[in-house]
Amino acid sequence: MMEANEEGGALSAYLGFDATADSLHVGSLLQIMILRHLQQSGHKPIVLIGGGTSKVGDPTGKDASRQMLDDAAIQKNMDGISSVFEKFLTFEDPQSSTPTPPTDAIMVNNNDWLSAIKYLDFLRDYGSQFTVNRMLSFESVKQRLARESPFSFLEFNYMILQAYDFLELNRRYGAKLQLGGSDQWGNIVAGTELGRRCDSVQLFGLTAPLIATSDGKKMGKTANGAVWLNADKCSEYDYWQFWRNTSDADVVRFMKLFTELSLEKVDEMGKLEGSEINKAKIVLADEATAMLHGRDCLENIHNTVESMFKKSKGGGTESLPRIFVSSGDFDGDGIKFADLFLDLKLASSKKEARRLIKGGGAKLGDEKITDEQGTLALDDFGGANEVTLRAGKKRAGVIELK
Repeated sequence: MMEANEEGGALSAYLGFDATADSLHVGSLLQIMILRHLQQSGHKPIVLIGGGTSKVGDPTGKDASRQMLDDAAIQKNMDGISSVFEKFLTFEDPQSSTPTPPTDAIMVNNNDWLSAIKYLDFLRDYGSQFTVNRMLSFESVKQRLARESPFSFLEFNYMILQAYDFLELNRRYGAKLQLGGSDQWGNIVAGTELGRRCDSVQLFGLTAPLIATSDGKKMGKTANGAVWLNADKCSEYDYWQFWRNTSDADVVRFMKLFTELSLEKVDEMGKLEGSEINKAKIVLADEATAMLHGRDCLENIHNTVESMFKKSKGGGTESLPRIFVSSGDFDGDGIKFADLFLDLKLASSKKEARRLIKGGGAKLGDEKITDEQGTLALDDFGGANEVTLRAGKKRAGVIELK
């Protein structure tokens, strides 16, 4: 990793995310780790949340236009995304009375400058720096056109807006480097070219490949959907289990990318074979989970795993996803198991929940659920205040009676 620049100061590097969801997912984690390593090497991270560009939507890799979001939805998403970065980076303290270290991160919103743009002035000053020929040559645009999907003029402007973000961040904060996934290469290059043409500054881009698992699947995708970084969308336990379920072929690579274990420790883990490699998977799960959620959650997770898989007695459900019900919810025929699996995010739809039951993978405690239309009754609690639903061998959730 490069050290602070030759003038002795911190290089400012930025990473941007549009507020299209209220959480980032594991597929974004590599870029966040790169920004973390840059800060630890003496450089200044700039996190850009695209409150402005979220009103347009990045067409890169998409077959259809993104759903238009109103200001309230964008703000909600921005709040959810922002909280993730505080786990990985050290930010400036605006309340501090002492000078902040030059490596302290800042978080900015591109709506601060994009919303003030005067359209005709922007077209004259910056639109004139782009040719349609050049924009059509970028792979992300060519792929969209090749699929013959509608490509609105609004979306076509996205590249110009992202390029302008880079220029504006350089002017305001001295940003010299933009990070992104390899699919963002065209947009990043457009920003470096705009900086050269408008301000005669040399800007740089650094992209990393989109991570896939050894079997070719997109990183961060599971049968139940994306693996989110916010605990309210993916519990600490489910996040830990995601890493614990890493395939043998990916363990060492993921340790290097997503933990801060020394290379010596990773090499040591890589020598494990057979069933012993499960020890490496647990180390990976512990380190990745601790970085996002803190080490305090690991004890509960380990207790839950021990309780579930070693049949030990007492406790062990603290880390599981949990929903609450009241006795009044059981009036009538009770609560359908399919609804409960969906509410606990143990299934992505009722159809998937019924398929899980039909396939024999659904359990209430240790008892298999056999009726796809079956319901949970108050008697199923047996005098306790909670019961556990299980989806397969490694995923579970708790229904607690208020």
